Amino acid sequence: MGFVFAIANQKGGVGKTTTAINLASCISLHRKPTLLIDLDPQGNATTGLGIDKSLLTHTIYDSFTRGTSLRDLVIPTDLSYLRIIPSNLELAGAEVELVGLEGREFLLKNSLRNIRNEYDYIFLDCPPSLGILTLNALTCANFVLIPVQCEFYAMEALTKLLKVIERVREELNQHLKVSGIILTMADLRTNLSRQVMEEIRRYFSHLVYRTVIPRNVRLGEAPSFGKPVIMYDRRSSGARSYWRLAKEVMRRVQKGSG
Repeated sequence: MGFVFAIANQKGGVGKTTTAINLASCISLHRKPTLLIDLDPQGNATTGLGIDKSLLTHTIYDSFTRGTSLRDLVIPTDLSYLRIIPSNLELAGAEVELVGLEGREFLLKNSLRNIRNEYDYIFLDCPPSLGILTLNALTCANFVLIPVQCEFYAMEALTKLLKVIERVREELNQHLKVSGIILTMADLRTNLSRQVMEEIRRYFSHLVYRTVIPRNVRLGEAPSFGKPVIMYDRRSSGARSYWRLAKEVMRRVQKGSG
């Protein structure tokens, strides 16, 4: 049965989608069947893998609102072992449409049962909120990966998210674990980045991944070409960092830690 990772942080602009695309891509290059599910109505993970949202006839929205099988929504990518279930702005309506539905927190979990055994790793790219879509991701995941930008308000957002995860664990998913905190957009030339990194490591040392994702021009350019950075420029610092992170994530899973 595949390991399911929710990549979540209610704060926007911390590198969730960048992490989702590049982590999933690097793991798939280890010949691990991998699925990325785009749960963000912005659909940036979808376009970041070269898929034209305007041409989509079916998305993850159809699973939430019409009960469409996830298997029917899977799209191949340029990487042999990586598949994606896409998203677009239509998904924004799901938050409203599902408000009165009983058991709405378990929709994704129930849908995922039918294809979970087909993948070694499944990544859920969550929107920058703690609404019903993120709640669905946390309810069905084994692990949470938390990208945290090395900036001033990082600790405040991180503390809030950890409280939400604990509540989900108590009420909806007792098996949910925090796999780790990923330090992103780090600029080691600045005192602020170094201070934030030190503070987070001091308070959450056992959770923080050793690999730090730097600010990197290639990471910003790759999505506009519809490619993960490992395919766009494998020698860049961004590509090397996500390659190391992928190996770290796989080691933690194999050790059963989180």
